[in-house]
Amino acid sequence: MYPGHEIERAVVSTRRGGAARHVGLFRDARRVARRFDPDVAYAHFLVPAGLAAALATRAPLVVTAHGQDVANIGSKPGVRRATSHVVDRASTVIAVSHWLRERLVSALPEARSKTEVIDCGVDLERFAPHEAADARAQLGWDTDGTAFFCLGALSERKNVLRLARAFERRGEGTLTFVGDGALRPALEGRERIRVVGRVGHDQVPTWIAGSDVVCQPSLTEPFGLAALEAMASARSVVATTVGGPPEFVTPESGVLVDPLDDDGLVDALSQASALPRPNLAGREAAAEHDVKRQAERVEEILLQAAGDPRA
Repeated sequence: MYPGHEIERAVVSTRRGGAARHVGLFRDARRVARRFDPDVAYAHFLVPAGLAAALATRAPLVVTAHGQDVANIGSKPGVRRATSHVVDRASTVIAVSHWLRERLVSALPEARSKTEVIDCGVDLERFAPHEAADARAQLGWDTDGTAFFCLGALSERKNVLRLARAFERRGEGTLTFVGDGALRPALEGRERIRVVGRVGHDQVPTWIAGSDVVCQPSLTEPFGLAALEAMASARSVVATTVGGPPEFVTPESGVLVDPLDDDGLVDALSQASALPRPNLAGREAAAEHDVKRQAERVEEILLQAAGDPRA
């Protein structure tokens, strides 16, 4: 990466506060832009962050679409118009998967000519192969048989109840959920299923390392970072066919499954559990998505937007 960049941030640091936190984002973006006078503005999420940046400064704009911001187009009043303004204003729009790019272009055809795909990438140093037994000892994680693991919100979109039922039908191993959400009560109290709740980001690599198979059979997954992190950790995955995972999950690293196929999910758990432990093919596939390389690609786009001759 090129040296000498200066960065100022305007961010939302909490999920609490409802729409008020977005009002604060618009205010902070304008305050930072006036003080900092940026050469280029880079926003994550089309709306509200992209809109906040577009209104805060006349500097060239680059914005990354992550998923829900695209889903909101046409489903929430005013979002289509706001998103259209952001896309028109942006020099480049980045989508985190080819699947998401097509969704965006379908909703806003004018985005086609300026949308590139750069995925979120994975930190190959933070998510690296470690002995499962060591991680389990550190976490106090007891398992008999295959250690299945699911990371994320306990919500309908994450398909956690269907995963739990498929696991119960197999009748082997343990299934651990890390995360919280509305479906937590429906998961708790089931035999051989453990619900841990939320954990700190620094603990996530250890939980993945303690597993044998990481399961992310979401109804839709615009990219699928948890699955990629698991692959980087040399853990086999079960991932959804809907969204980004088919773009990086190889047959050697995991199993792709229709998230609505109950029988298919049972089979996917069995197929994934039969893959090598650790699964170094997953690590090899994940290396193609090194976050350092993805950051370099974003940097090149930002420099180009700013008119930097190094681009």
